[in-house]
Amino acid sequence: MAARWIDPERIESAIAALAEHGAHGETGVARLVYSPEWVAAQDQVAAWMAEAGLRVERDAVGNIWAYLDGRDREAAMVVTGSHVDSQNPGGRFDGALGVIAGIMALSELRERFGQPERTLAAVSLVEEEASRFPTANFWGSRAIIGRIAAEEPKRLRGYDGVTMAEAMRDAGLDAARIPEAKREDIGTFVELHIEQGPFLERENFPVGVVEAITGYRQYLVTLEGAANHAGTTPMDMRRDPMAGAAEIIGGVVDTAHRMGRPCVTTVGRVNVSPNERAVIPRQVAFTVDARSPLPEQREALLARHEALIQEVAERRDLRLNLRVDSDREPVRCDPETVAVIAAAAEAAGVPAMTMTSGAVHDAMQMAEIARIAMIFVRSRSGISHSPDEFTAAEDAAAGIEVLARALHTLAYRP
Repeated sequence: MAARWIDPERIESAIAALAEHGAHGETGVARLVYSPEWVAAQDQVAAWMAEAGLRVERDAVGNIWAYLDGRDREAAMVVTGSHVDSQNPGGRFDGALGVIAGIMALSELRERFGQPERTLAAVSLVEEEASRFPTANFWGSRAIIGRIAAEEPKRLRGYDGVTMAEAMRDAGLDAARIPEAKREDIGTFVELHIEQGPFLERENFPVGVVEAITGYRQYLVTLEGAANHAGTTPMDMRRDPMAGAAEIIGGVVDTAHRMGRPCVTTVGRVNVSPNERAVIPRQVAFTVDARSPLPEQREALLARHEALIQEVAERRDLRLNLRVDSDREPVRCDPETVAVIAAAAEAAGVPAMTMTSGAVHDAMQMAEIARIAMIFVRSRSGISHSPDEFTAAEDAAAGIEVLARALHTLAYRP
């Protein structure tokens, strides 16, 4: 159904305008953190925030904040937002819709109800995707919670060879000032995001109310063997890391499949050296991404994966380096905030279902300092991280109305 507070055409226009910054083909976006395209997108967001009558600030890592100041300046803020960086390439809705939603929701509340009791803020976060820097995940939200180590900006190097500190400098930021981005004044954080999955479409709901966010562990598995001639080396004399990688990749994917929903495992990146037709490789490195929102299931999945990787490497006489790049336990959303969102959907007449998130989001970082919850909006065919990603404007409008009504409950009532 069309939302009553939010104009779907305004959403379409904003999504299209933001997608011009880093446009890739007809519908895709390649907008990597601290790139010129990303800087232009953040400038556009800041301009929209100012046009909405909000007080705008930028912090030390480049997060953009817009405030609708409350009467009680001592009370913890209610914050909403997401990110504008993308996969390389990705779609135009992932993250961006949540940023646009925050601005539109605060603008609508300001026009309808004036000054809130507690300060409301919309934030456009720096980086969530790790599409330029493979282990930088959640750079903006980690800065807010104070989880960026002093050496990280110089240590992290992107796929283009540039360090995070250099990329920040290119965007007019000083990595030495990162600690200044830390905040202790956020009471509640609500993130609106496209679902990036098939469940809302399958169950015919425009909006989802998220109860939990999946836990995950991301590995880089490096297997080293012996490079040799593909035709003259007998099979029983080989130390072939490609054969080991193939066995592990098939095994971890099959393990997740046999354990069943909601756990999942993905191998998304493989590097082979030398990458030649007639040469047994010397080294194969690949990523393993394993997830489950159920704590016990996640631990069982990880234990089985690690045991398989060790066993295959030992049996095939391969040198193994197993590196954990990211590791996060599942996060439960705040039950009271979840109830507020569910009530907001009912008040708006928007059909909504409760669900868990199989993707990770900035909200799970913010859970360290604030009560968190999420609102999902239906994704066509469940597609995301792709130029084919699409969310109907009517569904987006329904989600933003739910967000606005929930923020009203959280910030306007004494």
